[in-house]
This record gives sequence, structure tokens and C-alpha cells, in this order.
Amino acid sequence: MQERRFTGEINPSMTGEKATLKGWVHEIRDLGGIMFLILRDREGFAQITFPKKKIDPDLLEVAKRISRESVITVKGTIQEDKRAPNGYEIIPEGITVLNPANSPLPLDTTGKVGAELDTRLDSRFMDIRRPEVLAIFRIRDKVLTTTRNFLNEHGFIEINTPKIVATATEGGTALFPITYFNREAFLSQSPQLFKQIMMGAGLDRVWEIAPIFRAEEHDTTRHLNEATSIDIEASFVDYEDVMVLLEDLIATLYTSVKEGCEKSLSDLGIDIEVPKTPFKRITYTEAIDHLNGMDDPEISEIVWGDDLSAACEHELGRLIGEHYFIIDWPTGSKPYYTRPSRNPEISLSFDLMHPRMELASGSQRIHEVDLLTSRIDAMGLNPDSFEFYLRAFRFGMPPHAGWGLGLERVLMTMLALENIREVVLFPRDMKRVSP
Repeated sequence: MQERRFTGEINPSMTGEKATLKGWVHEIRDLGGIMFLILRDREGFAQITFPKKKIDPDLLEVAKRISRESVITVKGTIQEDKRAPNGYEIIPEGITVLNPANSPLPLDTTGKVGAELDTRLDSRFMDIRRPEVLAIFRIRDKVLTTTRNFLNEHGFIEINTPKIVATATEGGTALFPITYFNREAFLSQSPQLFKQIMMGAGLDRVWEIAPIFRAEEHDTTRHLNEATSIDIEASFVDYEDVMVLLEDLIATLYTSVKEGCEKSLSDLGIDIEVPKTPFKRITYTEAIDHLNGMDDPEISEIVWGDDLSAACEHELGRLIGEHYFIIDWPTGSKPYYTRPSRNPEISLSFDLMHPRMELASGSQRIHEVDLLTSRIDAMGLNPDSFEFYLRAFRFGMPPHAGWGLGLERVLMTMLALENIREVVLFPRDMKRVSP
């Protein structure tokens, strides 16, 4: 049996060699005396050339009857042709239709006829056949692989925390309740409590890449109700230590994609610049001082403790023009586990910002059980509901810090995409739970 080759594994220097290719019929062009069939696989395209006077008539008839997007096997001879994709063509000796495609197609994979995002998501299996869409998910794979390697190299241990939980991670109502046998439970908002418990277990440095669920009624181009979070927690460090780790990871991800995904970036028609470290740091106070000086009707006067709106983020991003941190947020604006500084009104916390939006949030954590309990109570929550979490703090909890980074937002901003749904195989938002 002849081994299958991907289109990207063949080059013009193989002229005269036999090859077996498998893939989809991307396009058929009949120019009278010659016919071309463009085969597509995950690596790219191959031109199958049928010189009508030289080819087996039966083989030509088979090719003429094949519908676009049918799955085929082609066996033939490689021949150099500078005009063809990748500089070669295949002169076929046999074609087998493995599975014919129905017609008409739900969308045009050649891109000659555009389609709205909803139409594309309804037929995602076909949308991803388009090279520029497939490129996004090849880059997503690269980002995930690089992240895992980076964290392993920095001494982190991968963990898996539960996604069905008994209580809210951060309080509030942004929870998806589920029926868990005879009682109520929730889909996890974050692995936060469990990764902190692992600091008390002595794992020292942990990471997880997993889905998180937020029942927030946001219908925007940058929000999802099911997203992928990259989370870390580390013992015996402070919030500056984990900020340095985060900025180094971001720079490493950009470098990895720029150097390892050249074809995918080309398919998307973009190039990317690797951000320079260290990233600029501005305090929350500096941020609101600047914003309160703006003569912009979309930015009303910000009171101490306010969260920053999208308009505020855009203005700061325009000013700074690169990745940056907003540090030292008001204690009351951050979750109960965030450690206050010597000034109890200010927390040891940060948000990582891209000029377009927030990417990550992190902090130094409270590790003393009495302070943590009082903060839970001050937030209007019942400490008894967090007993499984607090118990770990009564038996030797080291100082620790960590962050959570939104994978989809990293990809969206890196690739200059307009809608976060572009970087998710099957996005889940307020309106979409299928496919």
C-alpha cells in the first residue's frame, strides 16, 4: 500500500515520483483542452492536472462528475509546474471517490461568496475547511502547546479541578445552576479555590487549561459564556513575580506563533509583532486620573473603586499602545481572596491589558484564615458556604499568588480578529448552544 502524503510534504524536486493524496475537492476548472482539479487537505492545495488528449477518458469522466467538497483519493505522478500551488502538479493515474458531497453547499469554501458569521457557525464543519479559518485553529494549537511547555519548563504541575461545584467561586449571580441528583450545583466559574487549596497541599506551582462558565448576559464581540482559561498558582511568591511570569509567557506565545506558524499567518494575511518586556505598569489611580481628564462624552467621571468600562479601556489602550498592566486596584473592587496592601484600601492585584481589552487578572492572595474569613463576610457572603476551602488555610497555607488568562482573548487580539467567536470551534453565548 502506497503511503499517503500531505500536500505540504511534496515539492518540485520530487518530479517523477509517485504519490497518493487524500482530501477534498476544493475546485474544478474545465478550460476546454485541459482540466484542473484542486485537492485540499489540512496542509494546503495540490493541483491535479488532466491534459484531455493524454489522459484516460474513463478517468476524465470520473473527475468531471465529482462534486465540490467530495472526499477523494488521487494516485499519480509528481511533476514540476511553477504555475501550480507549491510549484508542482499531479498527473493522475487513478481517482477514488470516498464520499460524495451534496449540492448546493451550505457555504463557499473558496471564499468567492461571502457568508455571515452565524451562517458559518451553523456549518462550522465546512467553515473550518477554509484555509484562513483553519489557520486560526492551527495557531490556537500552537499557543496551547507553547503554554504547556512554558509552564512545565518553569516547574509547574498540571492539575484538573472539578467543573461541577457546590458554591460560587467569587459570589454573585453569574452562575449556571444544574440539578445534581437531589440538590443544586453549579458549573464552575473558575478553578480559583481549588488551585489555592493545592498551595496548601504542597504542590507549590500548579497550572490548568480548562473551560470556565459565566452566566453573564453580555452579547458583545468579546464575551463568551463558555471560555477557556489558562490558570496558574504559585507558592512563596508575590504578585510582581507572577506578573513577570505572565508577561514572559505572552512574549513567548507571540514568538512561537511568529516563528512556527508562518503559513497560517500568511493564510490570514497578517504578520504579528512580538511585544517587548517588561510591560508598562500603571496604577489604578494613575489610570483614573488620566481618564478623568478626558473630554470624552463616553467616559464619565470615574469615582474611586469603579470598574473601567470598555470605553475607558480603549482610551488607555490608545494612549499606551502596547500590552500593559493596571496594578493596585481598590480592595473593594477585587474578589475576597485578593490580598490588601499596607494600605487596606488598595489591593496587591493587577489586570493585564491589550490596547483593545483586558486579557488576564491576578493578585497576591490572602493566606491567613482569619483575614480571609473576614473578607468573605465583608463581601456579603456566608463563610460557612466556603468551609471546604477555608479548612485548607487552617493547617499551614503558604503565601501565594496567581492569575487567570483568557485564551480566546489572547488569540483574538494577537490575530487582530473582530469577534471572539472566530477563535472558538463551537462558541457558546446567550443565543447559541448548537451545534
